[in-house]
Amino acid sequence: MKIALVHDYLVQYGGAERVLECFTELFPYAPIYTIVYSQELMHGVFADKNIKTSFIQKFPFAKERHRIFPQFMPAAIEQFDFRDYDIVLSDSSSYAKGIITGPETLHICYMHTPMRYAWDDCQKYTSDFSFPTFIKKLIPFIMNYIRIWDRISADRVDRLIANSNFVAKRIKKYYKRESIVIHPPVNIDDFYISSERGDYFLMVGRLLAYKRHDIAIQAFNKLKLPLKIIGRGPEMKKLKKLAGPTIEFLGRVPDEKIAEYYAKCRAFIFPQEEDFGIVAIEAMASGRPIIAYRAGDIVENMEEGKVGIFFDKQAPEDIITAVEKFKEMDYDPNYIREKAKKFDRNIFKARIKDYIENSLREFKSSKS
Repeated sequence: MKIALVHDYLVQYGGAERVLECFTELFPYAPIYTIVYSQELMHGVFADKNIKTSFIQKFPFAKERHRIFPQFMPAAIEQFDFRDYDIVLSDSSSYAKGIITGPETLHICYMHTPMRYAWDDCQKYTSDFSFPTFIKKLIPFIMNYIRIWDRISADRVDRLIANSNFVAKRIKKYYKRESIVIHPPVNIDDFYISSERGDYFLMVGRLLAYKRHDIAIQAFNKLKLPLKIIGRGPEMKKLKKLAGPTIEFLGRVPDEKIAEYYAKCRAFIFPQEEDFGIVAIEAMASGRPIIAYRAGDIVENMEEGKVGIFFDKQAPEDIITAVEKFKEMDYDPNYIREKAKKFDRNIFKARIKDYIENSLREFKSSKS
């Protein structure tokens, strides 16, 4: 079985890249095709892999500002040649699913989400990523083309895997396709329950506008309670200006230290809508309760009252109310951790391997 892997871009390490890591462990000799790759921004992850990039790799600023080239992305992902492969496994939030394969090659796509800025709100997309003014004016027109391409390219996939039931519903709505659900992997054994407890609340993740660090900061400014924020991103400067004396930005933190911060926090704050919130599952694996916005995949995975507490509006006042209610509740760390175990990395790899082998067997049978 000759297999290739495809990923949108390798310029940051997040949930999608963790999925790709598992794919490379299952198929260590498979090359990785991607639009843009930066070994520096990936901090050496995948440095030992055979990575094949598109023509956009040679564009000025492509590694740091790849989002300013959406008009070239379809051509970039379509340029790759997969005629020598039995299977191509794409790992996509945007363009990777749009590869072109021949009739003898099985294309399985692990989809993190249908392309959000094509289908949800391209105006919000342009504001979230601080594009130059001339790019902001062009994007609504480019998005008409991108949206059409995105819809057509989804039909090229032979089989679809969604990372959550929430995403499976979006795939059905926008692409009119059925998918199976295999949740992303979490390194459950990297996290633990601690008998010690700090006085702080915790947020972990890239500092992006949609993750709504701003409302959490405003809430904890008013509460005058300590909030630690782990992560970096384009919103850093803006958020630091907003933060009062009880807010601490920790930036990039080593994995073992992150596990300690999780284990000792009072609760984990999760004010965003996510297709699948890996950081929330990591908090659960640490036995810590979650204070979460009632939207996205977290609704499926968090048992209210036993694993955490929801709030219904993305507003500082709602977070304040939830925190005050949380203070009056008791949670069982062992029960919370138990609920996270179904997302273990080894379970993910076993399910993916079985699905690929069964799919290839059925695909070959249909061709004979």
